[in-house]
Amino acid sequence: MKNNRAMLEQFIVDYKENIYRLAYSYVHNKADALDIVQESIYKAMKTKSSLQDPGAMKSWFYRIVVHTALDLLRKQKKVQPMEEEQLHAFMYQSEDAYADVDIQQTLEQLPEKYRAVLVLRFFEDLTFEEVADVLRENINTVKTRLYQALKLLRIQMESTAPERRRENGSTS
Repeated sequence: MKNNRAMLEQFIVDYKENIYRLAYSYVHNKADALDIVQESIYKAMKTKSSLQDPGAMKSWFYRIVVHTALDLLRKQKKVQPMEEEQLHAFMYQSEDAYADVDIQQTLEQLPEKYRAVLVLRFFEDLTFEEVADVLRENINTVKTRLYQALKLLRIQMESTAPERRRENGSTS
């Protein structure tokens, strides 16, 4: 029991930026993201004995964060737009941040089931097995959703490309 607590505490310290970024990717505002992180830590500490495999701590904790974020969104029944300044404020030291605002905006337009797979797989660098575990989905479902999400992302990015070129004054 004490070993789980010490491992959980170390995990939280080691992954605090990733945990915050994951929460922020759902609510798009600092205060709510911090509330999600705090509530997730509380829930994890309260249920740490349910963690059977310490090697699965990352997917176990991320599942708590995702469900806590979704609970908050259900309570609020709204999604707040992400402000660019807020995005850069918490990511300035992180290399795996959303580098392209166009991708960020396009991600926001994707249905939640696709966005969640993309964020967990590429931005949080989880394996397919870990994504499936976090989302409580079959691994083949995760792979299918990832393929569909990438296809939708590409289509949306291509459809906005001419518009971006016009805005930037380019004709190519």
